[in-house]
Amino acid sequence: MAKSLYETLEISESATEAEIKKAYRKLARQYHPDINKDPKAEDKFKEINSAYEILSDKEKKAKYDMHGDNMFGGQNFHDFSRSHRGGGNADLDEILRSMFSGGGGFGGFGGGASGFGGFSQQQPNLDIESNVTIPFNVSILGGSHSVSVNGERFDIKIPAGVKSGEKMRVKGKGHAQGGRAGDLFLKIIVAPNPEYTREEDDLVKNFDVPLYAALFGDKISIQTLEKEMKLKVPQNTKNGQRFRIKEMGAMNRKTNTRGDLYLRANIVLPDVDSLDAGLVAIMKEKLPKV
Repeated sequence: MAKSLYETLEISESATEAEIKKAYRKLARQYHPDINKDPKAEDKFKEINSAYEILSDKEKKAKYDMHGDNMFGGQNFHDFSRSHRGGGNADLDEILRSMFSGGGGFGGFGGGASGFGGFSQQQPNLDIESNVTIPFNVSILGGSHSVSVNGERFDIKIPAGVKSGEKMRVKGKGHAQGGRAGDLFLKIIVAPNPEYTREEDDLVKNFDVPLYAALFGDKISIQTLEKEMKLKVPQNTKNGQRFRIKEMGAMNRKTNTRGDLYLRANIVLPDVDSLDAGLVAIMKEKLPKV
């Protein structure tokens, strides 16, 4: 019996859970569209993700191990994925979700009562899709966030480094019917933070530098998302000059590495009217005009 999901992840059918995860991480890095600029990389990346979602779930894996590629109408997974990719109303993720949650016939998707495995009627879709807005600091550092769905309030765990537009799956929090419960699929929206700008995995924060510190150097206290820190500003610091703080940016969950925090100097000029008259006179005489 052909089982092309294993071929997609380049592993044997006897692969352990750890071997499956290791193979997925290797291929996901290799074909991630941000890294691999081959036009075909994105489709390959989606296939790898779909294959891993099935083989990393014990129930889905058991179902696939029993039926093999018969679940895809006898096609190998690559051809099956390609035939449903962006095709009209067919959505590959929804199709796979229906197949592996027990709904729908395995031998095709045109309706009818003769699907593989004897399912005579498609089960209702109990999944819920919703949006959730999370604070900026939670998106960077991770943590718990409370959501309310179906009249129930519960906490979800937000992974560090999540971006707007990403989706999270919460098992068993969809609609319930006949002893079955669907899943909750949350689309993440990250609330803006007026102090920070995110550039890929790096963060940029402006901080005020008094004129004295800019000219002669000084230590300045800065509150970051994680802690208060002292930054040594050298003399002759320019407006807009950046200072790099390593590994205090956002977590990249694919490479498991953090970006950097860039502190951008904003030189604060004193009010001339508040300065000593003698100092003002000296500055007028001595400061260069160009």
